[in-house]
Amino acid sequence: MLSIYENDTIAALATPPGQGGIAIVRVSGEAARTCFDALFVPAGKQTVESHRLLYGHLYDENRVLIDECMAVLMLAPRSYTREDVAEFHIHGGEQVARQALNALYTLGVRPAEPGEFTRRAFLNGRVDLSRAEAVMRLISAQGEQSARAALRQLTGGVSSFVHGMQAQVTALAAGVAAALDYPEEISEEEAAGDTARQARALAEKLSAACDERAARVLETGFDVVLCGRPNVGKSSILNALLCEERAIVTDIPGTTRDVVRGSVTLGGAKINLSDTAGIREQAETVEAIGVERARRAMQNADLTLLVLDGSAPLTPEDEALLRDTENLPRAVLLNKCDQGMAFQLPDVLRVSAKTGEGMDALRALIADKAHLAGELPLTSARHMRLARQAADKLLEAAEALEGGLPLDLAAIDLQGALELLGGITGERVDEKLLDSVFSQFCVGK
Repeated sequence: MLSIYENDTIAALATPPGQGGIAIVRVSGEAARTCFDALFVPAGKQTVESHRLLYGHLYDENRVLIDECMAVLMLAPRSYTREDVAEFHIHGGEQVARQALNALYTLGVRPAEPGEFTRRAFLNGRVDLSRAEAVMRLISAQGEQSARAALRQLTGGVSSFVHGMQAQVTALAAGVAAALDYPEEISEEEAAGDTARQARALAEKLSAACDERAARVLETGFDVVLCGRPNVGKSSILNALLCEERAIVTDIPGTTRDVVRGSVTLGGAKINLSDTAGIREQAETVEAIGVERARRAMQNADLTLLVLDGSAPLTPEDEALLRDTENLPRAVLLNKCDQGMAFQLPDVLRVSAKTGEGMDALRALIADKAHLAGELPLTSARHMRLARQAADKLLEAAEALEGGLPLDLAAIDLQGALELLGGITGERVDEKLLDSVFSQFCVGK
C-alpha cells in the first residue's frame, strides 16, 4: 500500500495528542533538511550540526512565529529511519502542533501513515521485522513482564533465536545437498538417518519456544476469577485488591448478577480480576444466568480464587464448589477470618477483606502464579504460528527420510522451513503482510 510513497518526506506528531508540556513533530525523508532550514531559526550564533539539539524559533512559510522551541536535525544514516530526520520539540497543545504540521504540509511534506517511520526503519535495514513489531509491543505494554518481553524482542532476542535455528536448518539442507551431489562419498542411508534425527530435534525446539498461554498473559494479562456462594465476601475482596469500590457490596444475597471486572498490576504482571455471581442452586432466572457465566469464567481462568466464609460452617454448596474446582488452577480463601474460624482446611489462605488481614499474602500469591519463568524466545502470535509451521515442515522432512523417500523431497521441506523462519524476521515477506503489521502502529512511530 505504501510502496509508491517510500521516497516522500513524511511528518507526524510523535507524542500523544492533546495538552502537555512538550509535543514532538517528527519529519523523515529527503526534504527533512530543507524543511528544517526553512522553518527553524536558531537563536544567537548557534550552528546547525547533525544530532545537536538547538534552541530557537519556529516559523511558518509566511515567517509568522509559531513557537519558541528546541529542534534537532539527524542526518542519514544515523537516524531512526536511516533517512534525514528533523524533530521540533514545541510546547504541548493541539493548536501549536497543528500549525507546525500545516507549515510542513505547505512545503510538500505529507502526513505519515500509521507505523510508517518504523516501516521505513525496516525497509532501510535498521531493524528486522520482529524488532519493528517489538516497538509497538513496548509502547502498548501494560505490565513489567510484557515490557521486558517486548524489550528482549526489540534488542534482538527473537532475531538471535530465529537466526540460530536458520543456521541449523541450513546446515541440514547443506548435508542433504552434499549427499545428492556426491553419492559416492556420502551414502543416502547415512545422510537420511542423521538428518531425520536432527530435524526432529529442531522441530521439538521450535515447538517448545511457542507457549500460547504465556504469550497471552504477556499480551492481555493474567486472568483471575473470584467464585463462591453468595455473601462470602467475593466483591469485598475484589474491591480490596483493586483499592477501589468497583463492585457493589450488600448483605443481600445475589447482589452480583454479572461478571464485574477490573485490572491491577502485581509483581510486574497485569492481573485481570473478575468477580462473579454467587453460585447457588436455588437461583431465580436472572441470577441463574449470572451463575452460568460464573462457571464459564472459572473454566477459562488462569487462576480461580474459591472464597469461603470461614466464620460459618461449610455448606453443601461450599463442598460442591470444592469438588468442582479441585482440578482447576485454584487457591482457596477463608474470608472473614477476623470473626474467628468455624472450620479448618489444609492449604488455604486466611483473609479478611474488612480488616486487610492476609491481603498482602493474597497479592503475593497471585503475583507468584502470574510470574513467567525464564525468557520465552517467541511471544508473538504471528511468530509462533510461523514457528509451528516451520516445525511441521521439519517433521515432514524427517518422516520422508525415515520412510525411505528420495532426499529431494526432504530438501524441499527443509527449504520450506527456512522460508517460514525468514517470515518472522522479515527476510521473506510481501507488501500485504507489511501493511497488516504496520497498520497496527500509532501515527508518529
